[in-house]
Amino acid sequence: MLPSYRLLGEVAPARDNAVLVVHALTGTDQPLAWWPGVVGDGCVLDPARHALLCPTLPAALVTADGADATTRDQARALVALLDALDIPQVRLVCGGSLGGMVTLEFAATAPDRFARAVALAAPAVQTAQGMAWNALMHRALAIGGPREGLALARMVGMLSYRAADGLEARFGNRTGREGVASWLAHHGERLVARFDAERYAALITLMDRHDVGAGRGGVAAALGPVAGRLTGVGIPGDQLYPANSVTRWTDAAGARYRAITSPHGHDAFLLEAPQVAAILAEALQDAQAAG
Repeated sequence: MLPSYRLLGEVAPARDNAVLVVHALTGTDQPLAWWPGVVGDGCVLDPARHALLCPTLPAALVTADGADATTRDQARALVALLDALDIPQVRLVCGGSLGGMVTLEFAATAPDRFARAVALAAPAVQTAQGMAWNALMHRALAIGGPREGLALARMVGMLSYRAADGLEARFGNRTGREGVASWLAHHGERLVARFDAERYAALITLMDRHDVGAGRGGVAAALGPVAGRLTGVGIPGDQLYPANSVTRWTDAAGARYRAITSPHGHDAFLLEAPQVAAILAEALQDAQAAG
């Protein structure tokens, strides 16, 4: 079954202006909402210039051999979507966190289907730190169920997405409606209102199975052949996927590395729009120069 998707803009007659935008864990097919300043009129990803293909990552995947589904299977679903839409190659594939993991799998799985790829705040192999945070969220879901459990899982997740300095600067030791506890509770309730607990559990399980090098001779062998078209973006201060979890694979594969400077931690790939836009613009310019 093909993933559902949203298309912003029109595919050119030459079928050469598509950009594949891959959402993060709780993202949607509406990047205008979660990537303001990056996607939109006059932005680096402008529907007036690009056909922005924004799929919903499948969570309940059934593999042909009955094996546990992985981010590689999600990438294969995106390739199948391009086939169905008669798009031979995208100018750029990009995404952060889970979206970055799938971007890396897409690059290794379908090297002839993209001109440039940018993976933000994403490792090539799931880390112990990432699995630890996910274990806490799985436990929250098991204890609290589809409502309270999902809210608590989101609260745990938000702590992994933000850096201590950013939280301190924003909240300090305030309590009540202006304190960090209220902020966490608000994010928990917001996710419950729009997301499904079963899908959440399935997606973090897929993240825990992420390993681009599995069955390919390792990460360097998997990504080395496309390293000249691949950029990894790290965020110093990221508590979920530290910058060295990105440099580990960019160094191994020989890919380009860029950093986002921010007090916000992991969520900087969503919040630091000017820096993200500059990195994506560089990749698009390279794609255009390469023809």
